[in-house]
Amino acid sequence: MKYRVVQWSTGNVGRRALRNIIARPELDLVGVWVSSAEKAGKDAGELAGLDRETGVLATQDAQALLALKPDCIVHTAMADDRLMEAVEDLKTFLRAGINVVSSSPVFLQFPYGTLPDEAIAPIVEAAEEGGASLWVNGIDPGWANDWLPLLLSSGSERIDRVICSEIMDYSTYDNPKVVFDIMGFGSKLEDLPMLLQPGILTLAWGSVIRQLAAALDIELDSVTQHFERLAATDPIRIGSHTIEAGTAAALRFQVHGIRDGREILTLEHVTRLHPDLAPDWPQPAGSGCYRVEIQGEPDYLLDLQLYSNGDHAEAGVVGTAARLVSTIPAVVQARPGLLTAMDLPLTTGRGLVS
Repeated sequence: MKYRVVQWSTGNVGRRALRNIIARPELDLVGVWVSSAEKAGKDAGELAGLDRETGVLATQDAQALLALKPDCIVHTAMADDRLMEAVEDLKTFLRAGINVVSSSPVFLQFPYGTLPDEAIAPIVEAAEEGGASLWVNGIDPGWANDWLPLLLSSGSERIDRVICSEIMDYSTYDNPKVVFDIMGFGSKLEDLPMLLQPGILTLAWGSVIRQLAAALDIELDSVTQHFERLAATDPIRIGSHTIEAGTAAALRFQVHGIRDGREILTLEHVTRLHPDLAPDWPQPAGSGCYRVEIQGEPDYLLDLQLYSNGDHAEAGVVGTAARLVSTIPAVVQARPGLLTAMDLPLTTGRGLVS
């Protein structure tokens, strides 16, 4: 069976998702939505960076794409600075009877306990009205901190604590809005960016903690957040930007699941713009990694290194896109509603071995 798919956006993640859709024999690309007039009318193969045409031309006409009634939309449009608008887009797709796999808003990967019921209900109602499913995921939040730690946990006799970490050098991450505007690199340390405003970390990555707690049958007393920022000691050149000495160049944040006064579950990000910064903070395996640590019996420590053309940041983008595309058949076949990682069967890179 072939699944008819529309790709929604062709930015960093969208471009890689497009390549993945085109490569998979079980998927049939029928449409591409783009946000800019410059991309409209271009062939999907060109937008994906391939050396062949697909015959599918990009468009800004959202209604025309919905009228195609695809089995699934792969939604990778930027949502960090337009959360409510993105949620409305997702509800529109669902009401039209179209299943959706999406990279954002990330809090929807497991909103229970993080969002109030009245915020979740309209999304579920839209899905049930259209008889469609929504699944939000990627690599982080995503398989680096849902299936990966849960797989390790199955080999445990006793679990005292689970720590999931992203330890990365972001100097090659090609998303200036995220790096400078949302994460606040290059700003004064006293000027808190969007990401570090009260409650934002627990909104975004609290969903990771809540999902692990649900899967491991842990009742939490609270979810807390903590962060540290360090300044550059010398100017750092990042693309066309210069991070001046004395401005933010390293960030470490943690979201903790607390029970009986103890940190039982932890989601941590250690982000640097130069490897020499914050030498006393956790160091990556290689130039960047996702790390899962389970303290208990036995202790586990798993470092996942990832590279695309030698670059770990690009590999994370590829891994996010591939995770979404891999799950399309399972999401289409799933019950209508808002799905989590625990609702889906094991998905693989089936059909991709060259």
